[in-house]
Amino acid sequence: MSAADTPYVPVACEFHDVIEGLAATRRVAQLAWRDEHDRRQTVTGRVTDVYARQGAEYLSMETGEVVRLDRLIEADGIAADRFAPDV
Repeated sequence: MSAADTPYVPVACEFHDVIEGLAATRRVAQLAWRDEHDRRQTVTGRVTDVYARQGAEYLSMETGEVVRLDRLIEADGIAADRFAPDV
């Protein structure tokens, strides 16, 4: 089953706030995520948008990457697993 086929798991609100803050400030940041082959990917750039589509949330970057939020490992040095999932 590929990452695109797995059900979306919402990220913790606090981590979502970190991502939205990056988009709002347009600050350059490093993001890391697991791609569709479960390999770690890293890019440095600006988050240009955070949006929902077909029951999942995504971010887009000025570099062209589109990342599903539940695939993120880290945003701007802040680990996604640092936050408890919302219940």
